Amino acid sequence: MSVDVQQLAINYLELDEQAQSKAHYRPSLVTPTAAVAHLVEQLHLAYNGKPAKGYAAFNPEKDQQVVTVLQDWQKQNSDFNVLANTATAVLEQQLQAHQLPESGYLLVCHYRYLTSDYLLICLLGSKDHFSLTDELELATSRHLDIARMQLAARIDLTEYQSSPEQGKYISFIRGRAGRKVADFFLDFLGCEEGTDAKANSKVVLASVEEYFAAAEFDSGEKNDARKQVYSYCEERAKAGQDVVLTELSAVIDEQEQQGFLRYCQEQQLQVAEQFPVEVKELKKLIKFSGQGAGLSISFEQKLLGDRVQYDPHSDTILIKGTPPNLRDQLQRFLQGYSAFDRTGNESE
Repeated sequence: MSVDVQQLAINYLELDEQAQSKAHYRPSLVTPTAAVAHLVEQLHLAYNGKPAKGYAAFNPEKDQQVVTVLQDWQKQNSDFNVLANTATAVLEQQLQAHQLPESGYLLVCHYRYLTSDYLLICLLGSKDHFSLTDELELATSRHLDIARMQLAARIDLTEYQSSPEQGKYISFIRGRAGRKVADFFLDFLGCEEGTDAKANSKVVLASVEEYFAAAEFDSGEKNDARKQVYSYCEERAKAGQDVVLTELSAVIDEQEQQGFLRYCQEQQLQVAEQFPVEVKELKKLIKFSGQGAGLSISFEQKLLGDRVQYDPHSDTILIKGTPPNLRDQLQRFLQGYSAFDRTGNESE
């Protein structure tokens, strides 16, 4: 991986006695070193690895503080520190306005990856780590908690300049369950959500299955193609890149690489030439998972109709050829339950 760090600023937001966020500013940018490059690479990977992202574009009807200073910086009318400090001040205002008691280190980083320039803005928490010295004295150090990155957005500066009309040059992490990051993080950036990666994924799922039927794929061909589609989309998503329709078409049907592309055009399916996807949603291509009324079940899609059979008339599911490890777990559970039951009966 080649992440080329251009500039990095770090400020700190702490909570005061009234649980209000208060900003502390670093006086200068972080000097680029090998350690800084490694940090940004880890941030890049962690961000790309987040499964649920939204996509947005700047909205002139919203607060323009961040976009104004961003454009000034791009025009070289101000330096990167001004951009980072303004972003920190605006985030502080939004956290207070939304009454969200957040604290942590705000990292604002300009870096290049492959052919694109990015501006990553993320608020990271920290955690204490313990170690022992040679004299067996306890020592502590504070580490950035990159794995739990939740409040983060990334602007594709290259796309912002070349094709802003697509409205997806800003991506952001949707955040923890029950928490609407868009309520304040998008307000902070002055943007509005546009492209829906989950909706794109559902369109892909439906369109691919329709093509399988139209092209008369047999069961084995469908399963192989589903795996290839999922692998391709997963690889693109992990790299932070859009799915390209022409490439997807070649993956779906290796014998007729333009087949899916022509099918989408003929049927007037709403599939864009390039679009982001949500890998979690596409998992349905290769795996079924469901639960209800105390029962949960999960299996590879290719097993349905073979080792896993569902009869809608009798409303029954039949599993044939139980895998040895699953059979062993069931037997151990039954033996354990029986022993518990006998013990209970004897005690009575």
